Amino acid sequence: MNAPRHLLAAVLLGASGLLWAAPLTVGPATKSTLTATFKQQGVAVENPFLRWSGKIEYDAANVAASKAEIDVEMDSYDIGDPAYARELAKKAWFDTASHPRGTFRSSSIKPVSATRFDATGTLTLKGKSQEITVPVTVGSSGGAVTFSGSFNISRKAFGIGDPVWDSVVEDQVVIKFNLVGGR
Repeated sequence: MNAPRHLLAAVLLGASGLLWAAPLTVGPATKSTLTATFKQQGVAVENPFLRWSGKIEYDAANVAASKAEIDVEMDSYDIGDPAYARELAKKAWFDTASHPRGTFRSSSIKPVSATRFDATGTLTLKGKSQEITVPVTVGSSGGAVTFSGSFNISRKAFGIGDPVWDSVVEDQVVIKFNLVGGR
């Protein structure tokens, strides 16, 4: 008698989207957001990346087996001014002609709590790679699973920035994300 109940529970959980067998896609089309905040003359400037995509394989029952891949079109950073966008595309900054994409590839996921995990992986920007650990909070919105968090990077560690701007633009950049999983 218990077997049919367990089977019914599994079917209902699967139908409700709580079992994530297939990879989830994330990006602007799923109402996800990805922003970078830097300080210019002490004032925080936060702007979004407009073109990016990702795939997340998430299993709440086995979080450590989860994986994440994010690809960002670096020329899609919407700084709000065409002249600044042209400056960012230059070799000293994002060098989008040689390095059009930034990427993150997870190598391990460590559960911290029922709603939080740490994703460790390789962040590659402008041809330079660093291992980073990103704290991620798991939630839900409108029946979709969400992954949110933020982390700091040094733009200079990735060779981003013209030294002429060092007294104007701070080194630390905060990357914020709210990823809404879609199918």
